Amino acid sequence: MTTRRTLLGALATAPVLATLPAAAQDGPFPNRPIRILLAFAPGGGTDLIARTVATAMQGVLGQPVVVENRPGAGGNIATEAAATSRPDGYTVLMGNHGPMSVNVSLFRNMRIDPERALEPIGLVADAPLVVVVGPKSRAQNLQELLAEIRAGNGQTTYGSASNGSASHLAAALMLQMAGLQAEHVPFRGAGPALTDVVAGHLHFMITTLPSVVGLINGGQVRPIAVTGETRIAVLPEVPTVAEAGVPGYKATAWYGLLVPRGTPEPVRARLFAAMREALANPDVIRRLRDEGAEPSNLDGEGFARLIRWERERWAQVIRQANITVD
Repeated sequence: MTTRRTLLGALATAPVLATLPAAAQDGPFPNRPIRILLAFAPGGGTDLIARTVATAMQGVLGQPVVVENRPGAGGNIATEAAATSRPDGYTVLMGNHGPMSVNVSLFRNMRIDPERALEPIGLVADAPLVVVVGPKSRAQNLQELLAEIRAGNGQTTYGSASNGSASHLAAALMLQMAGLQAEHVPFRGAGPALTDVVAGHLHFMITTLPSVVGLINGGQVRPIAVTGETRIAVLPEVPTVAEAGVPGYKATAWYGLLVPRGTPEPVRARLFAAMREALANPDVIRRLRDEGAEPSNLDGEGFARLIRWERERWAQVIRQANITVD
């Protein structure tokens, strides 16, 4: 039989328990599997990056870290799912520049503002893209491609993975900074766009390294520049866009970990420590660099500044190029 004293004790502690953070009620973090939501389909370069980091973090945290693919709506599906999850550290988003910094300028009816709904843990990696040309273009370097575009008077064609994709925005930025115009041809994915570059239907494309490395190695396309601040290890002879003809240019695909806003600080700190230790693993570093990505140790505050800066500059590019999504 429940005594009056026991009942009063239970009633007294109930409000205290109700006010404790979710992580505190669950016990020491982590004590069960963690899932990383990813806005891309299995098998691609981003998926490989996420799974490589997740496996390494699993060894640090002592709990399974499972990647869950939620592609669709330009990354908004995975982003919204993460933002509306319980803020306890057990649901993490592998966010990238699209849904975090670009989509707010592309989609009119986004149900959440990712910058407000999510808290950055840290930047995982920064991945430059590659400017490639096919037989439609005779350019052997970026200066020759820019001259070809200038002579084309807006008729030079370039492909992208889709309207508003990283490949589209990177090319739009390059053209704006060079004071040039070209005709954009969007596709449903990088693969079909590159097929038309190889076939000679398009002059050039800016795309991710994993999507094009096989064509580069097979001599079907020529890499003439990379879009980051420095050259990449797998293409050491290929200059950056900035050093090859467009000073100050930079456009990269970046990936970082975020959690729902309200996640306790000790939990965020634990996740960042695990991420940092994972990215110090030589095997992880090698795998990321093989994908053209450079590991990062940028913390939550630095990552938040990057998101905000990218959001502002891509908004300007999108307005100037009048980019819309279908």
